[in-house]
Amino acid sequence: MTTLNIAIAGSSGRMGRALLEAVAQASDMRLAAALERHGSPFAGKDAGELFGASCGVAINDNPGAALKGCSALIDFTRPEATLDHLKICRKLGVNIIIGTTGFSAEQKGLIADAGRDIGVVFAPNMSVGVNLSLKLLDMAARVLNEGYDIEIVEAHHRHKVDAPSGTALRMGEVVASALGRDLAECAVYGREGVTGERSPSTIGFATVRGGDIVGDHTALFAGTGERIEITHKASSRATFALGALRAARFLAGSGKGLFDMQDVLGLR
Repeated sequence: MTTLNIAIAGSSGRMGRALLEAVAQASDMRLAAALERHGSPFAGKDAGELFGASCGVAINDNPGAALKGCSALIDFTRPEATLDHLKICRKLGVNIIIGTTGFSAEQKGLIADAGRDIGVVFAPNMSVGVNLSLKLLDMAARVLNEGYDIEIVEAHHRHKVDAPSGTALRMGEVVASALGRDLAECAVYGREGVTGERSPSTIGFATVRGGDIVGDHTALFAGTGERIEITHKASSRATFALGALRAARFLAGSGKGLFDMQDVLGLR
């Protein structure tokens, strides 16, 4: 069995710690690098201390040095940090799994371009269940293509900085594509005051932020006399971490290119 040398970005964060623990428990993976921002107070400490077990890998704030010899980097940080890491991965020939959200269209173009040189899995949500839900959404939208109003509701913890979530936007993109619409033209992100009647061509988004909610997403198809809801609720970040590990295994055998979790899970 080939052992994959995995690097984790943002290792001291909530997702970083979940990823560290998942890699430690994977029999086919070895933690090769744990990254933090330059000057982080965690730099130099044993990464295992972040999840309660010494692992012998010191947290590094120099990604250029730390990523040498790694099979893949898993990155759930911020757009600017992820793009910096992407440049280094591209230069060193290290695959990258990106779960970061909040990218602009231009930044997404940079990620796509990197697929010419390395393997890239880019998905706003690495959960197996969420990605199965996206497949179901595509099917539902094609069947419920007339007479149903579509709303997407998402809820996350108080610390999340972007809204709507990347997963909610991806749900909207899947539905819009299935209906032959452009999400940029039909999305409604907020309602207040006298808004008038709802246009049947729109896809609405509602955002909730509070407490420690890991991530809830519901796509609602509201028709006359019935409602169909496709819902996914995450109770632990472990589900995202395990999906990211599946993505790393996928890239080990796929070569260069830009992929998403639909590719990883064979749902195309």
